[in-house]
Amino acid sequence: MTAQPMTAYAQATQTAQAKSADLTMDRVFSGPDLAGSPPRAARLSPDGRLLTLLRGRADEGNRFDLWAMDTTSGEWRMLVDSKKIGSGAELSEAEKMQRERARIGGLTGIVTYDWAADGQSILVPLDGDLYLATLDGQVRRLTETEAGELNPVISPAGKFVSFVRDQNLYVQPLAGGEARRVTKDGAGTVFWGEAEFVAQEEMSRSTGYWWSPNDQRVAVQRFDEAPVGVVTRTAIGAEDTRVFEQRYPKAGTPNVLVELHVMNPDGSNSVKVDLGANPDIYLSRVNWTPDGKTLLVQRQSRDQKTLDMLSVDPATGRSRILFTERSGERSWVNLHDALHPLADGGLIWWSERDGHGHLYRFRDGNWTQLTSGPWEVFSTVAVDEKARTVTFLGNKDGVLERHLYRTSIDRPGPVTRLSEPGWFHGANGSGGRLIVTRSNPAQPPQTYLADANAKRLRWVNENKLDAEHPYTPYLASHQERTFGTLKSEDGATLHWEMIKPRIEPGKKYPVFFQHYGGPHVQSVARQWGGALQQYIVDRGYIWFQIDNRGSANRGKAFEDPIYHAMGGIEVRDQIAGAEWLKTQGFVDPNRITTYGWSYGGYMTLKMLQAAPGMFAAGVSGAPVTKWELYDTHYTERYMGDPNKVADAYTTANTVADAAKIADPLLLIHGMADDNVVLEHSTVMMSEMQRSATPFEVMLYPGQTHRVGGAGVSKHLWTTIFDFLDRHAGEE
Repeated sequence: MTAQPMTAYAQATQTAQAKSADLTMDRVFSGPDLAGSPPRAARLSPDGRLLTLLRGRADEGNRFDLWAMDTTSGEWRMLVDSKKIGSGAELSEAEKMQRERARIGGLTGIVTYDWAADGQSILVPLDGDLYLATLDGQVRRLTETEAGELNPVISPAGKFVSFVRDQNLYVQPLAGGEARRVTKDGAGTVFWGEAEFVAQEEMSRSTGYWWSPNDQRVAVQRFDEAPVGVVTRTAIGAEDTRVFEQRYPKAGTPNVLVELHVMNPDGSNSVKVDLGANPDIYLSRVNWTPDGKTLLVQRQSRDQKTLDMLSVDPATGRSRILFTERSGERSWVNLHDALHPLADGGLIWWSERDGHGHLYRFRDGNWTQLTSGPWEVFSTVAVDEKARTVTFLGNKDGVLERHLYRTSIDRPGPVTRLSEPGWFHGANGSGGRLIVTRSNPAQPPQTYLADANAKRLRWVNENKLDAEHPYTPYLASHQERTFGTLKSEDGATLHWEMIKPRIEPGKKYPVFFQHYGGPHVQSVARQWGGALQQYIVDRGYIWFQIDNRGSANRGKAFEDPIYHAMGGIEVRDQIAGAEWLKTQGFVDPNRITTYGWSYGGYMTLKMLQAAPGMFAAGVSGAPVTKWELYDTHYTERYMGDPNKVADAYTTANTVADAAKIADPLLLIHGMADDNVVLEHSTVMMSEMQRSATPFEVMLYPGQTHRVGGAGVSKHLWTTIFDFLDRHAGEE
């Protein structure tokens, strides 16, 4: 038998044996990042000569600078140093909240950028102002105002810079000149060019204006928050308390009033788009056809059971329905970003109409299904109209991996996998090249430049687990992640993953049972899990999680059972996981703990209520406790209108059954949370106190939905494990 060469992981593990170190909580939450330094916002220049990305500073990992790699030579250089040009000015409250909703609230420096069409300059927002960087290293300041600039972009043809300031859209010639306000009445409750709260938080739409490809017209959203109820959001800090009168559309209450206008870059020749007679709709997506002659507008009904594709004449605003997506009676229509208009007048579209997310071609009223089967397409990556192919991400080879595939855009045909098995991939494409990111349980994320066939051309960030990698000293204690399935109470197949400490014969171990459980999320996958999970295992816990019904990427039949029934089947599936754990010989059935954040925090409460005595202790972070307090678009999608199905809300909420919690509970919340507002926890705390139900609590002044940061992350997890160890630690 011929000996097999050692893998890079095995070589690194061998190296680590000689200089192993204990994985401490201090090290988990300090720099450099133990996963390496994965690049952010990697993109190709329009001409493909440069690959640009945001890279954290060696001395300040959460502060990012703009870097570029020559795609031919592989040479790197810094294009913009955030500390050299940054003013250090405080961001506006609007930009802070945008960043929170984009889940980048903890980042500083350069967090986004935009290439000009000619590939010679880059728009760089920094500290509330805008800069234009050229490839020769020069940086020109474009704005210097007290008010910040939101949603800045360079127009597609490169003639203009545009942004939102003081609730109005501004347009400025890229070559030089003053910015001109092109909308007039933005003030008070009226906003132009921004995305409303639910669009940012729940619809994955971060902007409110869209340029035509030729720069001749711009479509601009106008919304009025006047109908939306005001909630008093108290952001409690360490030394001060700020009170915000925030327009927050709670489930069952009015949304913003939305309009869409199309105008010239100077604001002239403005027309209002016909969005239909019913004003109570969602403007979910806006796109232009390649010739700039048609605006494609996706209009979603309030109950999210209908999604109309409107074809709009940008000269008159007149619209007609091209086609409509409809859900079943006990379901909803999921939004997506897989639309790709084609030069021949057709388009590529994603739909779950056959029960799974697949690609379709629409042209002249006719449909052609391009992919099919019991698997999911996640997103389109690149469309090559000359080669007549579409490259996309999907899970055709198994739900735990994500791969790049290619198929025809003209007819149903063979689906070819382009990426290497054994990995979980992400990708974006431009100009016949791809930027691919991948990881697996033994390898932190890697990024590489690839050709159109996904063949690697050059590493962008190999992130190899060699002697220099920050995680290498801890490889000696790194434990393998294992995967499996179990059956729910009614026979559904549920995927789980587990990391065990080194098992000693006859010894039984406590379990850190982590969960999210909510829709639009897949937790169990063959990807890098991070150092925190390994630290938990080093403490002597088994780390475990399972994907329940209602979670993503298993098809509509797997997702839909939560309709009008949140806190039901997904809780039972998680409890099935706990019951299965109790049958494993290496598990101490009396020391299974459970932890979740946000929807996962909600699940902790529901699991403790549904199965008293099942868990040794539970941690609930930033939980939703009353769905009537959460926003319209998310809540009504799954739960319906509380004015019509009040009983469903009563059953789904946690407050009425507060007294059923018999096991130790730790409740955690950030005191400036604008997503799951602190009221969710205070109403639960009040009811538990009223019913004399014991619990513990930790509140974080100044922290939002993302509790963390220097010192805070360590405090959070020290608090969690002090609590868990008291109830499930070594006996």
